[in-house]
Amino acid sequence: MIVHPAVVVHGLDHVRAALRQGWPVTLLSAPGAAGFAGCLWWRGLIGQARSEFPAAVLDEVLDCGDAPGHAMAALRIGQLRLVLDPACPAFPAVTAAAATLGAMVLRSRPPALDLAHSGAARRLESWLRGDSTDPLG
Repeated sequence: MIVHPAVVVHGLDHVRAALRQGWPVTLLSAPGAAGFAGCLWWRGLIGQARSEFPAAVLDEVLDCGDAPGHAMAALRIGQLRLVLDPACPAFPAVTAAAATLGAMVLRSRPPALDLAHSGAARRLESWLRGDSTDPLG
């Protein structure tokens, strides 16, 4: 379950922009990021975020697309929230493995403000406050 508003981040600048606002946030990777950027990149990005903003209230979710191997690799290195396409034949096995680790596999991406979209930065604070329901993708 996602508790805080989700923001799609594509790098450290986006993470900093989201956390600088001072509101609780869920950092969400780009769709399929586990496949093209890697789970180690994501863990490093989140580690840097926690280092630079130690008081921040944040959750984070890595999108694994339809790649169960990437999802399992992410679980092995401590990723506790993933998105994995439920049409993937290995979805039940990944979900079972996640449960044994206290992790969660989401069937779909939560609504999120994508900071790569034009105008998103200007809408960020209102999105995090919960004042906006139109996330710009």
